[in-house]
Amino acid sequence: MTGIKILGTGKYVPELTVTNEDFTTLVETSDEWISTRTGIKTRHMSGGEPTWYLAAEASKKAIGNAGINAQDIGLIIVTTITGDFYTPSCACMVQRELNAIGSMAIDVNCACSGFAYGFDMAKRYLQTDDNLKYALVVSAEELSKITDFSDRATCVLFGDGAAAVVLEKQEDTLYTSYLGADGSGAKFLMAKNIKELSPFVKEKIEIEDGMPEGNGSYIYQDGREVYKFATKILPHAVSEACKKIDFDVSQLDVIVPHQANVRIIETAAKNLGVSMDKFYLNLESFGNTSSASIPLAFCEAVENGKIRRGDKVCFVGFGAGLTYACAIFEY
Repeated sequence: MTGIKILGTGKYVPELTVTNEDFTTLVETSDEWISTRTGIKTRHMSGGEPTWYLAAEASKKAIGNAGINAQDIGLIIVTTITGDFYTPSCACMVQRELNAIGSMAIDVNCACSGFAYGFDMAKRYLQTDDNLKYALVVSAEELSKITDFSDRATCVLFGDGAAAVVLEKQEDTLYTSYLGADGSGAKFLMAKNIKELSPFVKEKIEIEDGMPEGNGSYIYQDGREVYKFATKILPHAVSEACKKIDFDVSQLDVIVPHQANVRIIETAAKNLGVSMDKFYLNLESFGNTSSASIPLAFCEAVENGKIRRGDKVCFVGFGAGLTYACAIFEY
């Protein structure tokens, strides 16, 4: 079986740390209210650093950890929903910072499932292109850019950060994945672009998109519906990935889920029939960083020895779209 090997990991978060108590100056809330409902205590937020900068810094650390030259990277995949430009892509900005000129550079927007999508995409490129030696997958998010800090239901959830992995192809190793989406649930979690019409428009054409009015370009979330989706799709994605290769979920050493909400993860773990002891969580210190949450948790787990070489690891994400993705591999 063709799989991938993670050669190096790296993470970067902004210096600014925001506590639950800090939110009491903005909205009616408390540390107890936030922590008991979400599991979050603190999160990092950009003090002006752009998303591409976070991505590049995490990438430099991963490349250094891998012990390779950036010029040998043939593919850069950046997952983000908070790019700094419509164009160029965040991946091109990262390539510039790394001086990895000539590599493929791709941005992926799968929201909170983005890293697992990018991870699986990189595996497929590596598997089918013999000239591709190394791939870099980096997830970078600054949800503070699109957070309504007057909405207490959402503003306490999100943080900013980035994490990256350097990958190479490896034969005869464990790998399976399961990816998908349910666009009928797009209306439950979204943030709109603000569109400017050309000066030639005399009468605006209105096309119904089935989406809620929202609040400008800020994140809108139907918490109840997202909870229902997440608690069902997480165990489903893991089970389906396992089924593809007749692999028993009990053989997993560590599950690194999207760090959305501790209640979601606890319910999903119960539905999957797996002890919470196998789940690695760090949302207490980082909050929900969308696609960056899985690699941030993975990098931390590797650093502190919670994940070791030979461990069978599962990445599983779920998010806006509604998207979902699971990848199982041997570290």
